[in-house]
Amino acid sequence: MTSQTRRTGRTGRPPRLSQEAILTAAQRLLDEEGPENLSMRRLAQELSSTAMALYHYVRDKDELLLLLLERHAQRFPRPPLPADPRERLIAASQALHDILAECPWIVEILASDDLMAVSALWIVENMIDACVRCGLSPEEAVYAYRVIWYYTAGELTIRVNRERRHAGLERPPHRDKAFAALAPEEFPRLASLADRWDEITTRDTHREGLVAIIDGLLSRTGGARKAT
Repeated sequence: MTSQTRRTGRTGRPPRLSQEAILTAAQRLLDEEGPENLSMRRLAQELSSTAMALYHYVRDKDELLLLLLERHAQRFPRPPLPADPRERLIAASQALHDILAECPWIVEILASDDLMAVSALWIVENMIDACVRCGLSPEEAVYAYRVIWYYTAGELTIRVNRERRHAGLERPPHRDKAFAALAPEEFPRLASLADRWDEITTRDTHREGLVAIIDGLLSRTGGARKAT
């Protein structure tokens, strides 16, 4: 068999490449290195290929990220949501948090207010509809959604950055040293909490904060009730 008869497809396209292989490699890089370090050149290096070869499967980095967002959103099961609007708002907001917690790099991408996964909009639809059914106007419902989104994104961003930073430290955090040196006469409250600050601030209190924020947002309409 000659080299000419063995050749199939486009000239120079590595047979090991596929869109699925590219997405899997990109997902791995995002998990390990974050969105800021992902480029088509870096991805090609990971796949032992060339950037030009990748463009047979994805148009550019934005399309790559959109495909990854959609793939993740479609793989996340839709939980049954309560009929009660307040409880539905809490459940949908928790689902938003859980989806993002699985892939923290998504938060950084969504924070640009540009790229998004249409397959995940069922969460936003349910959150806004629940707010309206609790008595908020559509505009107020969007505001409430944005407040919840900011809280969720901020909580996850701080948690991930803290874990990454502390994992690479070869010394105690500078914050611990600074807190230990606080003068009680100048910072009485902080000084009294200094030895417990790390334990208190690293507790998983996301849901408690979420419920408090939702009840605060709904309180103007009488939609908030005691959490169950």
